[in-house]
Amino acid sequence: MSMPVAITERRRLPLHRRPLPWLATLVARLLMHQPPARIRKVLEFVRRGSRPSTAKEASRSRRAVVAVSVSCAGEGCVQRSIATALLCRVHGHWPTWCSGVRVVPFLAHAWVEVDGEPIDEPYPPGYHTVLIRVPPR
Repeated sequence: MSMPVAITERRRLPLHRRPLPWLATLVARLLMHQPPARIRKVLEFVRRGSRPSTAKEASRSRRAVVAVSVSCAGEGCVQRSIATALLCRVHGHWPTWCSGVRVVPFLAHAWVEVDGEPIDEPYPPGYHTVLIRVPPR
């Protein structure tokens, strides 16, 4: 769903901090194969009862997901963004999950953002037209 980009730097997590990000990437891998409407419904359900994420919290979750998954560190933007949102939720907060496209050149992408700012993404705000957005409640 994304254009080829350099693999994000992966830092190792201590063993005791790996299970939750790993589980989030596993659930995200299963969810990413669902139709977009189902992904939206699941994420809207999961976000219930959470508070909005801060940029620092969302970035920490994204780094943890990238640390445990080569796929999420590379071109797996859908899995990475869903896993990041799920890991944020486990910690009691929720970023805005987004999926969108750019027409020229065509590029589909999924990411998380906080206050309209993409978290640790190579693209600036507004680079993609958002098709699906699941913000905090």
